[in-house]
Amino acid sequence: MTVTSSDTAHDALPDVLCGPLLRRLAPDRLTLWLVGSRSLELTLMVRPEGAPPRRLSLGEERLKCLPLGRHAWLHLIDVSLATPLPTGVPIAYDLKIDDAPSEPGIADWAPHLLHEGAAHPDFVLATRHHRLLHGSCRKPHHDGPDGLVRADAWLAERRETPEERPAWLLMTGDQVYADDVAGPMLAAIHALIRRLELFDESLEGATVADSQALYVADTTYYRREALLPDIESSAALRERFFGGVRKPVFTSANAHNHLMTFAEVIAMYLLVWSPTPWQIIAPVTPRLDDVQTALFGKEEAIIERFVAGLPAVARLLAHLPTLMIFDDHDITDDWNLTADWEQCAYEHPFSRRILGNALIGYLLCQGWGNDPERLAPLVAESGELLGQARERDGWLDRTAQDALIQRLLRFPGWEYRIPGDPPLLVLDTRTRRWRSERNPKRPSGLMDWEALTEMQQALLGAPAVIIVSPAPMFGVKLIEGIQKLFTLAGRPLLVDAENWMAHRGAASVMLNIFRHSRTPGNYVILSGDVHYSFAYDIRIRHRQAGPRLWQITSSGIKNAFPDTLLDWFDRANRWLYAPRSPLNWFTKRRRMAVTPRDPDRAKAGERLWNGSGIGLVDIDAEGRPQAIRQLDARGFDVDFPPPLSSPGAAATEAESPPSPARS
Repeated sequence: MTVTSSDTAHDALPDVLCGPLLRRLAPDRLTLWLVGSRSLELTLMVRPEGAPPRRLSLGEERLKCLPLGRHAWLHLIDVSLATPLPTGVPIAYDLKIDDAPSEPGIADWAPHLLHEGAAHPDFVLATRHHRLLHGSCRKPHHDGPDGLVRADAWLAERRETPEERPAWLLMTGDQVYADDVAGPMLAAIHALIRRLELFDESLEGATVADSQALYVADTTYYRREALLPDIESSAALRERFFGGVRKPVFTSANAHNHLMTFAEVIAMYLLVWSPTPWQIIAPVTPRLDDVQTALFGKEEAIIERFVAGLPAVARLLAHLPTLMIFDDHDITDDWNLTADWEQCAYEHPFSRRILGNALIGYLLCQGWGNDPERLAPLVAESGELLGQARERDGWLDRTAQDALIQRLLRFPGWEYRIPGDPPLLVLDTRTRRWRSERNPKRPSGLMDWEALTEMQQALLGAPAVIIVSPAPMFGVKLIEGIQKLFTLAGRPLLVDAENWMAHRGAASVMLNIFRHSRTPGNYVILSGDVHYSFAYDIRIRHRQAGPRLWQITSSGIKNAFPDTLLDWFDRANRWLYAPRSPLNWFTKRRRMAVTPRDPDRAKAGERLWNGSGIGLVDIDAEGRPQAIRQLDARGFDVDFPPPLSSPGAAATEAESPPSPARS
C-alpha cells in the first residue's frame, strides 16, 4: 500500500468501483450488486452455452441506483425472466455501460474478473444443492492467506466442468470486521471517503460534532473509545462496547479503530471486495506515537498482501452466486450477547448510531442480495435517506437516519429460505435472541422460542435440509464449559460466551426440533464463527430410524485460532470428554451421540483443524454429505473422512438436552 501525502491517485474515476457480485440466482431471476462512481445506464447480456445471447435492458424496475456520496452509487440489479435460463450449463454474462462511448463491457472496465482465456465471466445454475462452498471470519489484517483467493484458484481449475461448480458460496458470518480495523485499513477508508466524497453525518452524544470532526480528531486512530462522552452512564458503555479488549481464552480483539460512520462502513465493503478502490487512493499516514507507529507498520505489510489477493476475490464473487448472513463482527463484537449489553449499547445515541450504521451497511451490501423482495421496503427507505443527502449538500438527515436505524433494529426478517434439493435455511442468530429473564448479564439464547418455532415450521415435510447457523449448534465441549465458567463468574463478555448450549431454553427447544418425528431425516448444519474447522456425525440414541445430523464448521476464511492454545484445548477435550467420562453425563446433549471426524492431515488424535481456508461439502441425493473438505488457503486440501464405525458407535460425546426450564 503506497502511503503519500496526497489522497488523489488519478484525476478520473473508473465507472465501476466494485462488482458485479452475483447474489441470489435462479433460472427465472438474476440479482447482481455493484457500485459505480456515477449512476450508470446498464444492459445485462446473458448467453447460455450453445444458445443465442439475450440482451436485457435495465430500466427502473430492474435497476435501482442509490447514491452513497458525490462519486459513489450503489446499483441493485434484479431481473425477472419470462423465459427461464437452463440449468447445469455455463452461462456467460456481461454488463454493458450504455451511456459510455463504445458501450464498454466487463472485459474493458474490469479485466481482472475474467479467467485466463475467457471473454466474459460466467455462472452455472445448479439443478440441486449438490456442492457448497462455505466459510466465515475474513479479517484483512490477520497474518495469513485468504481463503477466497484459494477458492478462486480451485474454481479456475474446474472451469470446463460445470457439474463440479458449487451451487452456492455461503458466507456464514463476519464478512467484514467493523469492530476490528487495522490502522492502515482505516487510513485507506478515510482516503476513499475523501476521494468519493461519501456522505457525512452529524453525531449525537459524541465528543465530536460530526463525521468530519471524527476523521481529523487526534483520537481517531487506535483510541476511538475516548470519543465516547465521559459521563457516568457511559462508563458501563465503554466497558462493554470497547472494553474487555483482552480476551484471555480466545483472541485479542482490537476495538480501538471501530468503524463509526455510515461512510466508513461503505468504504470498508468496497475495500475488502475489490482492488479498484485501492488504485484510486493514496492514504495518508496519521500522526501516531512510537508504539502506534510500530503497530501501523506491521499491519501495513499484512494489508498489502491482502490487497494483492483482491483481484482473485472479486473474480470469485463474479462467478459464484453468493449468499450471506451476519454474525457479530459485521456489526460489533458481542452484538446482542446479553440483555444487559443490549440495554447498555442501545440506550446511548452514539453507540446506537454506530451499530445502526453497520446494520444499514449490511442491508445494502449483504442483506438485499439474499432476499430482495422481503427487504425492498427497507432498501426504499434507505434510498429516500440517501437521496435527501444529495439535496442536502452531502449530509444525511439525522432524524431520518435515526428512524431508519430504529426500524432496522426491530426488523424480524433477516433469516431466509432458498428452495431446492435439499432446501437451504439460513438462520438469524443475532437479532431474535432468547433473553434471560432471571439475570440480564447471562448470555441470551441465539434464537428465541418464536424464531425457533418458525424454523421448525419451515422444516416440516422436507426429507432433508441444509441449515446455516453462524455459530455451531454442536461445538467443542471444553470451550463451551470454559465459557460457562466465565458466565457464572459474571464475565461472559470476556470469552464470547455465545453458543447454542449457553441458554437452557434455546438449547432444549433446538434439540427437541431435531427429535421431532415430522422434521427432516437428514440435517446438514453449516457453521463458522470459531476460527477453527471440524466435522461431527450425530445421531439420536435409541432411535433406529431417527434423524441423522452433520455439524460441519469452517472458520476462518482469513483468521485462525492461536495454535498452541487450540492444541491444548483439542487434547484436553479428548481426555475430559471421552466416551466413559463422567463429564458427559453432566452436559446437555446426552441423547445425542456425537462422533468427530478426524482431519486426514492432522497429527494423531487431532479433531480441530486450524488454518485459514474455506469449506467444501458435497451433498448426495438423500441430502447427506458425501465428502467434507477444507480448502486450506496455503494450497492444499484437508479431508474429513467418515468415522470407521457407524455414526455414534465410538462417540466421544454422549449427550442429552436439559429438562425444560425457565431461563
